[in-house]
Amino acid sequence: MKYVFSGIQPSGSPTLGNYVGALRNWSLLQGEDRFCYYCVVDMHAITVRQDAEALKRRSMETVALLIACGIDPVKSALFIQSQVPAHAELSWVLCCNTYMGELSRMTQYKDKCAKHADNINAGLFTYPVLMAADILLYQTDLVPVGVDQKQHIEIARDIAIRFNNAYGETFKVPEGFIPKFGGRVMSLQDPAQKMSKSDPNPNGFVAIMDTPDVILKKFKRAVTDSDGEIRYDPENKPGVSNLLSIYTSFTDMSMEDAVAAFAGKGYGNLKTEVAQAVIDELTPVQQEYKRLLDDQAYLNDVIQSGASRAAKHANETLRAVYDCVGLHG
Repeated sequence: MKYVFSGIQPSGSPTLGNYVGALRNWSLLQGEDRFCYYCVVDMHAITVRQDAEALKRRSMETVALLIACGIDPVKSALFIQSQVPAHAELSWVLCCNTYMGELSRMTQYKDKCAKHADNINAGLFTYPVLMAADILLYQTDLVPVGVDQKQHIEIARDIAIRFNNAYGETFKVPEGFIPKFGGRVMSLQDPAQKMSKSDPNPNGFVAIMDTPDVILKKFKRAVTDSDGEIRYDPENKPGVSNLLSIYTSFTDMSMEDAVAAFAGKGYGNLKTEVAQAVIDELTPVQQEYKRLLDDQAYLNDVIQSGASRAAKHANETLRAVYDCVGLHG
């Protein structure tokens, strides 16, 4: 049996980039030879000041969204991070096996410090260790992530290898899974930047819960270029290449076939076709999400069951780690 782990912060409606780079792949990784642990990482969210009730609500909304995106709570353990205390407990042990220099080089730490200069707390600095604990607790083989999370997989691997070298084989060393195309969706208005809902221009990102009309409007306003040729060339044609990448992600076409399909067509046609492919896939997701939100009892049953299954595996790993370092567990 192979184990899969990934987590998502409960920060409201994710973008198309989150969906393509991570969420969409989560359901595809469910299978008879794999067991998946999928987690709403509310503990990571509190590195930024949160309203308590809003955080709880968004956490449950994220659970509903994950199910709507195809996560099967029978095939996978779907839970909220703070339900399983082993995440925080392992994080402390791993902090004692992680170097300050490693953490200071983390790109997202620098970015978050710039965005939250009034709240540069220790959690912002050490959260990659908690992320490593999330992954290593479940003896994870595969971690589906977007390209921007690759650095976090690398530090989790480094920590696991260092711990294993010091105390004996304790953790599996995980591998990241990044799709060839669509692994990083760029802004529709500035294709040099990753798509993000913090973009000051709302036309730069598509949220999963955007209506079809809004999605079409945003794609029609997407930045392209002036030469009129549809080809995949990220360096010279970043806007067009981003649209093609999104299109291949939602149609399962190869890049070669997608480019061939648009031969002789204009940018207007490309934008409309990409928008329609996105709408066709997201519409049933949106409908199922709204249905699930009306069944809070079911959602509570899902996370309680998921947390129980996750805790059983997590606690086995934690006990082994405690024994290695001489703690009582």
